Amino acid sequence: MKNKIYVTLIIGLLLTGQAFSQSINTAKLDSLFDLLISKNKAMVSVVLARNGTTLYSRATGFASVEDNIAATVSTRYRIGSITKTYTSVMIFQLIEEGKLTLETKLNTFFPTVANAELITIGNLLNHRSGIHNFTNDPGYLQYMTQPKNQEEMVAIIAKTKPDFQPNEKMQYSNSNYLLLGYIIEKITKMPYQKNLESRILKKAGLKETYYGGKTDVAKNESYSYRFQDKWIRMPETDLSVPGGAGAIVSTPSDLTTFIAALFSGKLVSNGSLVQMKTITDGMGMGLFQVPFDKKTGYGHNGVIDGFLSNLFHFPEDGVSVAVCSNGTSYVLNDMVIALLSSYYNVPFKLPVFTTIALKPEDLDKYTGTYSSTQLPIKITVAKNEATLTAQATGQGAFPLEATATDVFKFDQAGIVMEFAPAKNQFVLKQGGGNFVFTKE
Repeated sequence: MKNKIYVTLIIGLLLTGQAFSQSINTAKLDSLFDLLISKNKAMVSVVLARNGTTLYSRATGFASVEDNIAATVSTRYRIGSITKTYTSVMIFQLIEEGKLTLETKLNTFFPTVANAELITIGNLLNHRSGIHNFTNDPGYLQYMTQPKNQEEMVAIIAKTKPDFQPNEKMQYSNSNYLLLGYIIEKITKMPYQKNLESRILKKAGLKETYYGGKTDVAKNESYSYRFQDKWIRMPETDLSVPGGAGAIVSTPSDLTTFIAALFSGKLVSNGSLVQMKTITDGMGMGLFQVPFDKKTGYGHNGVIDGFLSNLFHFPEDGVSVAVCSNGTSYVLNDMVIALLSSYYNVPFKLPVFTTIALKPEDLDKYTGTYSSTQLPIKITVAKNEATLTAQATGQGAFPLEATATDVFKFDQAGIVMEFAPAKNQFVLKQGGGNFVFTKE
């Protein structure tokens, strides 16, 4: 589930490394997660599993910082858009039952949505509907913490204009899977929660997964945080808003069990799984593809409030990896790489965190609003006492750490910003790209 707290300027995931024989370097993995929590870089729970058997698990940080409740491997996290994979599974189950097809039109269920007579279930599944993403609207931040019913959310979606014509291109939209969740309810005449229980949880043997509600730490649930001098609790989305696009709560162990069940044929037929895995313009139907050297994995990631999560499965070796964080300024992708590298006996380096302290007056030369001819966004750099923050168009501010003179970083999104104050410019480095921004 996309949110507006942290910037994601470039969408993509690249797992690098080489695949050799299996070996788990648990001591080095422990060193990595010890380092991350000692430097306040990440509160995280992870599982590496093979064919349903856990090979490595670790939890660090706190489920509740304020109550001093430490996270354990049983702590439950909001998994955001990984929910979409569960929703896709249930849609394909309904297709297999003859209650739906990939060509069924959206106007069968929601005729008030623009282009509903042209949009197919398949378009919704692989984000080719053109329906505007409701979480991109400024008003989303105003109502995200308030309960919403199906009628209200459909009205929000229906009042927006399409971003493009159906099947014209792929563009990620939470609106697609919110509607798919409602379609499941309409066809079965049961709530999403009941369908989730009978169609997935019981079949896969999941004990720690469910449609979430208001956070309750007494039930092993965690709050989410961002770090700015200390861990600060994030606002809590009411999960009636994301629904089938991002409302599930789970644990890394249950996540790996779920995706192993999916790929072993316990939830859908092989034909349905093939369709889920078929990639068009970088996106499948509830899954996308990730590489690790010559290996190919499938899965999804998720972001909601301060929670980030990754779930991937490599069917060639039966290897599954899940990472759930309730507070991080470190790239989850790098944690996934470390876990896979440990399994495949590939050397990996522990991160080095070096920062420098700057005086408040030293920061003034960096502040301002910058634009680029390479990206369709503006970035505003502001001073917050003795630190800098950056804010991209339509997204929330994120903190910058000084690592050298004129060089700042935001580890969570893999962002480095190298300033040239004399030129009133900075170079944004992310995902292997270099983008020049000039002060307006």
